Order: sequence, then C-alpha cells, then structure tokens
Amino acid sequence: MNITFPDGSIKEFDQGVSGYDIAMSISPRLAKEALGVKVNNDIWDLTRPIQEDSKISILKWDDPAGKMVFWHSSAHLMAEAIESVFPGTKFGIGPPIENGFYYDVDSGEKEITQADLEKLERKMKELQSEKSSYVREDISKNDALSLFSKKDDEYKQELISDLEDGDITLYKHGNFVDLCKGPHLPNTSYIKAVKLFSIAGAYWRGDESRKQLTRIYGITFPKQKMLEEHLVMLEEAQKRDHRKVGRELEIFMTSDKVGAGLPIWLPNGVIIREKLIDFLKKEQRKRGYVQVIAPVIGKKELYVTSGHYAKYGKDSFQPIKTPSEGEEYMLKPMNCPHHCEVYKNRPHSYKELPLKIAEFGNVYRYEQSGELNGLVRARGFTQDDAHIFCTPDQLKEEFLDVVDIIELLFRKLGFEEFTAQISLRDPENKEKYIGTDEVWEKSERAIIEAVEEKGLNAVTEIGEAAFYGPKLDFMVKDALGRQWQLGTVQVDYNLPERFDLTYIGEDNQKHRPVMIHRAPFGSMERFIGLLIEHTAGDFPLWLAPKQAIILPISDKYINYAKNIWKSLDNYEIRTSIDDSNEKIGRKIRDAELSKIPYMLIVGEREETEGLVSVRKRKSGDLGQFKLDDFINSISEELK
Repeated sequence: MNITFPDGSIKEFDQGVSGYDIAMSISPRLAKEALGVKVNNDIWDLTRPIQEDSKISILKWDDPAGKMVFWHSSAHLMAEAIESVFPGTKFGIGPPIENGFYYDVDSGEKEITQADLEKLERKMKELQSEKSSYVREDISKNDALSLFSKKDDEYKQELISDLEDGDITLYKHGNFVDLCKGPHLPNTSYIKAVKLFSIAGAYWRGDESRKQLTRIYGITFPKQKMLEEHLVMLEEAQKRDHRKVGRELEIFMTSDKVGAGLPIWLPNGVIIREKLIDFLKKEQRKRGYVQVIAPVIGKKELYVTSGHYAKYGKDSFQPIKTPSEGEEYMLKPMNCPHHCEVYKNRPHSYKELPLKIAEFGNVYRYEQSGELNGLVRARGFTQDDAHIFCTPDQLKEEFLDVVDIIELLFRKLGFEEFTAQISLRDPENKEKYIGTDEVWEKSERAIIEAVEEKGLNAVTEIGEAAFYGPKLDFMVKDALGRQWQLGTVQVDYNLPERFDLTYIGEDNQKHRPVMIHRAPFGSMERFIGLLIEHTAGDFPLWLAPKQAIILPISDKYINYAKNIWKSLDNYEIRTSIDDSNEKIGRKIRDAELSKIPYMLIVGEREETEGLVSVRKRKSGDLGQFKLDDFINSISEELK
C-alpha cells in the first residue's frame, strides 16, 4: 500500500497501518507531537487503520486541524467530568471552536453555575491522568437509539434520527460514551492544562422556540506554560475589547430599543469609517471601478433567483409584506443580486470588460442572539463589495489587481503578518460543483499563478472551493497574534448562469462572463472592530478621529486656542479644544486616555510669541513650535 506525503514522496506500508505508525516510522519525536492525521481530505484518529493508497499529512499543535482534534477530545473529557459531577445530565453538542470548545448540556433541576467550573476543572484533571483511550465504534441506528433511550437523552435521540443507518459512530473513553464522528486524540493524557471560562445559555439547535441549554466554554493545552501564556493574552485582549474601547472612545453604540446586532456609528466612528471608505474608493477609481447604490430591500423573487433565499431565507429576516396581495420584499442579505441586475441593465461587448461594479452596501442577516458580538458579528453591516464581470482570459490579471488592493490596505493599516488560502475543487467529487472542467482548470490555474506571482504566503486546500468557483481568502494576525479572516476573492459561474448574463465576444456570439466577488475589508463593522482591538484604539494619525487637542492652561487663553483651531481646521487637521476648568495636568491625562495623537498646550508665552507647546502621545514633550511649522510637520506626517 502506497502512502503519499505532502512533499510528494511515496512510501510503501502494510495495509492497516495507522497515522501513529507512519509518524513513528519518520521519527519518535513526530509521533509524540502528532495529534491526528489527514487522510486524503478527511481528518482521522491517529490510531485508525488506513486500508488503501492514500495521501496523508501528520497533524500537530501548530496545524489548525490538529488543534480541532485536541479541543474536540477535550470537549468529551469535559462531558465525562460533567456526567461524573452531575449524574443524569443530558448532552446536546460539544464541538471545537476557534479558541477551545464548548458543550451544550441539560443538567435538569441541578443548575450548573460559574461557581461549579473550578470543581469541573479538577475532575477533568483527575480523569485526564487515567490516560483513557478514545475508542471509535460503528453502531447501527437502532442500537444507537436504544443506547441513548436507556440514558433518557432525548437530544442524542433526535440527532440520531437525522442520521443515515451505516454512518453512525460512537466514541468511548473511561465511563463516558458519546455520539460522535470524531476524530479524537489517542487518549486523555495528551490534555495537560485545562481552563473552563464561562457559562451561557444556548437554545437547542439554535431554535429560540426550543429549550435553552447550558453552554460551558473551555480551553485546553498540551503544556501548562501554553495555558499561562494564553491567560496573559486574554487579559490583554479584555483591555482591547472593541466593545469596551468603542464605548470609551465614543466610536459606536448599541441600543436595546433599536435592536440587538444593529450598531449605531457615533461621530468619532463615522470619521474612521469614512476615512477607510475614502481610501478604498480612491484606489478603486485608479483601477476603473464604478460606484452604484442599491436599495436595502428587494423583491423576494430576486433572492430566489440568486439562491440567497434558499441559503438565508429560513434563518434570516423574514419577507416584508406590502399592501398589495402576494407582494413580498426582503432585507438585502448580499449585494451580488443587485449588481447582476446592474450588469443586465444593458447589453455588453467584450470590449467593455472587465466591468467593475462597487458598492459600500448595507446588508442584513439574522444572526442568533448568542452569536452577536459588537461590531464583529452584527445583524446589520456594510460590505465593501465589488463584482468584476470579465472574460476567462482576464481572470488572472483581475486577481492580481485585487490582491494588490488587499496588500496595500493591510500594510497601510499595519497588518504585516497575513496569509492566504487558495480553496480549490475536489477533483474526486466534481458533482458538488457547477461549471465545466475546462473553466475550473483555467480559473484555478489563474488563481494559483496570481498567488505565485505576488509571492504570497499561501496554503492550498483541496475541496474547500465554493460550489460556484474557487476562491482566495486572506487571514491577518493582530497585535496579540490572533488570526482573523478578512479579505476574500471568489470566482463565480453560478450567478451569471442564474441571471442569464452575457456579453458579445469577438466571434459575435453570446458568452457568459466570469464573475469575481471581492471585499478587501470584508465588512466595515468587522474590520473596524478588529482594527480597534489591533491598535487598542490608538489609531494611526490619518485615522484618528481627533488628531490634535488644544489645552489652554487657563480661561485667559481660550481665544488664542480658538485662533489655533481655525488655522488647523483650514488644513483639515481634526482638532478640538479642552475648555474645561481642570488643571493642565488633568487635561493632559484626559487627552492621553482619549488616545489623541497630539496635544498643543498654550499659555502666556505661547500667545505672546505665536507658539504652541507640543506633546505627542507616548513620546512626551516635543518642545515649542511656531504654528506654521507644526502644521507643516503634521501635514507631512499625514501624506
């Protein structure tokens, strides 16, 4: 049996070899660090036998999929601890998430509280030390229903009812058994450090009409030191939380009366938002984009045609009925259908392509209340959308241009560490996708070549393409090393087909354009939320809502302060005056806390000699400047 490794090398193994055995054949250290194994496009247990020729890669902690295996196993360990401490508990789902895991449980009359978490942590550590193996077991549907019927667990019974017979597996370890596809660690000893963080409510299967379960969040690590470092990072993250900083700096607000997940931009936030939009608009103009403005609602039929109603209709804002019988509208979940209609507004020749239609369009999606998170997960947000309609031959060039914009944006804002993921079609499962082999091969090659030409740090994932085309996603690391998915570029053959979009080619025949979706910011809300946390509200000068503040040392110098303000305003330097009765030390401290880049202190000497005493945030006193010299200096910095 041949095993193909990520570098393309091939080695022969006996049938039934496990991922652990393969890792051990390479080195004992690799076997020790291994957490799971990727077999073709699936993640498996390290101990699961491989029965046929396969492509494999050994997963370690540094691999996101390795962490998922680790945290999925940890969720089961926590569930075992819960069942031990709170007998009779019924279990919903317990998946790994971006940072850790959770489990939704129904503990009956005995409520699990925050105070119980420490007790559960101790129990998890006790169970971990037993080194119980995670054992996978195939089971028939009837046997699975019987097992969980005996446990009186209606949640597992409901999940089993939705599964196909012959495709059901259990995982057992210690005294705990769970319905699960896996994969899992070889045993519990891998889990060295445990922290359970919080408890929240979560409706069963995300349905607000169903029972509310208790959701317990936690995280684990293979080393205690890793946990300690993580807790320090979390402490810093709390200080940077965009909801906290956004409130303190008056960037945005929320209101229960307006509605959850519908942030309101305050004046300071509007400045940040508009400066970012202006920056992108300027770059788009250079590259031939045209701006449109589409309404925030559209006929239901528009989204039925696009397929968005099938995708978002059930779990989104419901259709709006009008006084006309049978007429229904929907809040816009995406801008793409509107832009398809813009393209279709008149006939097009190949000579006009690419046509680049851009919009900072407001869209609405009904996120579950438990998923809402300030700006980064909202129900109403603005996408910096653009849709490029081009010929297949233009695809690579347009990709390169979009990547240029995204790189420029990231570097402008100080995101020096970013990676890209190329998501391609699964060649073994082509029926999942639309479009011909020829078109797919051409578009995938165009993306790969574009990434190579740009020298991007990129990974390729087979089978992760959208059904309508391949895509390129960008991930950035913030100041705390956390990874965020932001910009995206997607190739789409689906919508041009659904909307019957055409252009007249050189052969005087009709052809389908290729549609590229791109959003460098992703959404303005999410991006600014990330930017707040990345900078801790200490924005670069060009983005700072207030770039300078004038601090008169007493009321006698208010008029001089006003004259300075007028001069700065003439040069569009965003400035305010602190005319409070506080002493100058307090004014400086308040300005520092408000994270204003420059403080201009004025008193008798400054007024007499036409000067300003300049302090720069984090740098301290810069000395006295003639006002014109300061204006020239800050203007140069803003270029």
